[in-house]
Amino acid sequence: MDYAAFSNLPSMFFDKSEAYGARPFLWAKSDGAWQPRTYGETRAQVIRLARGLRKLGIEAGDRIVIVSENRPDWAVADLAVMAIGAIAVPAYTTNTTDDHLYILDHSGAKAAIVSTSRLARRVIPAARSAESCTSVISIETPTDTTAGGVDLHGWEEVMALGDGDDTDIPALAAGIDREETACFIYTSGTGGRPKGVMLTHRSILANCDGAHHLLHDYSLGDEIFLSLLPLSHSYEHTAGLFFPISIGAQIYYCEGPDQLAANLQEVRPTIMTAVPRLYEVLHDRILRGVERKGGRSAALFHDAVRLGRKRYEDPTSLTLTEKLYDWLLSKLVRRKVSGRFGGRLKAFVSGGAALNPDIGKFFLALDVTLLQGYGQTEASPVVSANPPARVKIHTVGPPLKGVQVKIAEDGEILIAGDLLMKGYWHDPDTTAATIVDGWLHTGDVGHLDEDGYLVITDRKKDIIVNSGGDNISPARIESKLTLQQEILQAMVYGDKRPYLVALVVPEESFVEEWASANGKTANLAVLAEDEGFHKAVSAAVDRVNADLAQIEKVRRFKIATEPFTTENGMMTPTLKIRRHKIREHYYERLDGLYARG
Repeated sequence: MDYAAFSNLPSMFFDKSEAYGARPFLWAKSDGAWQPRTYGETRAQVIRLARGLRKLGIEAGDRIVIVSENRPDWAVADLAVMAIGAIAVPAYTTNTTDDHLYILDHSGAKAAIVSTSRLARRVIPAARSAESCTSVISIETPTDTTAGGVDLHGWEEVMALGDGDDTDIPALAAGIDREETACFIYTSGTGGRPKGVMLTHRSILANCDGAHHLLHDYSLGDEIFLSLLPLSHSYEHTAGLFFPISIGAQIYYCEGPDQLAANLQEVRPTIMTAVPRLYEVLHDRILRGVERKGGRSAALFHDAVRLGRKRYEDPTSLTLTEKLYDWLLSKLVRRKVSGRFGGRLKAFVSGGAALNPDIGKFFLALDVTLLQGYGQTEASPVVSANPPARVKIHTVGPPLKGVQVKIAEDGEILIAGDLLMKGYWHDPDTTAATIVDGWLHTGDVGHLDEDGYLVITDRKKDIIVNSGGDNISPARIESKLTLQQEILQAMVYGDKRPYLVALVVPEESFVEEWASANGKTANLAVLAEDEGFHKAVSAAVDRVNADLAQIEKVRRFKIATEPFTTENGMMTPTLKIRRHKIREHYYERLDGLYARG
């Protein structure tokens, strides 16, 4: 792909939809069956909606908030908004009414597009209170139609409005400069109010080009993507929508995390992007299934992982006998694992947070290609990724094509290139502090290895500085804790303190098994105070401590009374822990670990 050939994102789509008119493009489940929407059908809907939006008074530069689960209409809305020069403002479906009101007011949105009645019940009150929002467009008819102060329009109604307009939308889109803002991506934020990151057509196109260059060894053809992450996140917005468009791929919208295993086998994707938590869940599910099966089958599986790891870490270390056995294990074990993912997967791509290297090695040992990458919303978002030909899973790979990386004196990673944002909406001071002399200051700490691969060590703001002045990476310790089968989630705490403590959330299956074996109720709030249960979890913490330096050891811990979730505000929509929220909620319990002396 030569991204310089396209002036903007909708023009790229119109070019591809003309070339691949009859090819299936967007797939969603309906009445238990996958239903396709072709490139040509999607093109016609984008044009109709774009014309309808113009009839409603939407003009170039206007901001339009989109609140929807992943579905074909999401892509239609996004493309139609951009095609008339307006700015798409994706918002998370997990947002509260107050969250929606903040984004509507901060962005100055003129309208909102919402999918379901459930979501409309939070969006419509926010739109009613917002200063600039005059219209809400509902994809599905909301049960509450009392918009009061805003005009409520149906999806088909707006489409029909466009039927009376003969504006050449592809020609109109062709006039949009690549330096214009395409969308605001509001950072989900691990702390404080989200900022509106202004991404341009240029920055996202540059990212698509870099991704294409990264995967060129695969001879990309009719690729199949399975979209799971929310499209309101910059990672999925670029890697799960516009990159697939750039190569004429098909996109299936996953029914949800609980249906992922089934969807993988139904869709049989060739490429899938996700956050590390997904791979942790798949890792745990596979291991639990192996342990349940037991016997010779489990022994073969563990041999496949052991020899596969050895081959990954040092291919020359395998003896001839081991090589032959490893080949046999590929037939007996690894082929079955591949089948769990549909059988034609070229690569899983991990981003959005740090991947535990042990999780990565587990999949690589089973011949499942897992490419860890790194990025930030402010970089549209992908900065670097492991190339398929040479994976170094403890790194996030070399910079993508056209991306410059340098390391500041204090270890901070700095980024430059066409992928950078225009800035933060209505926040020139933070923009100036973040992009200095053309270099994005990421807030991440790391270094480049001897092969030019980027190694991330931590977030500057997340590094714990204990009372002795030692710098400690909490993420490293947390990743080791969550590898234990007893522990689902963890947060390490100890800034300006003499030693580290932790808050841990036990794995649900472990809670149920322990409670059943000990005649207890599987209630986390009750078990958190149970001495016997605490000792059982302590065994996992002790195993981790055995491999840590003295200053990294977790001296004491508390069991959380509930998991960290997006619903309780302790995780971002991309499943990163919100440290400040967890600290606020559990401050007394954490502080009490020090008060004991």
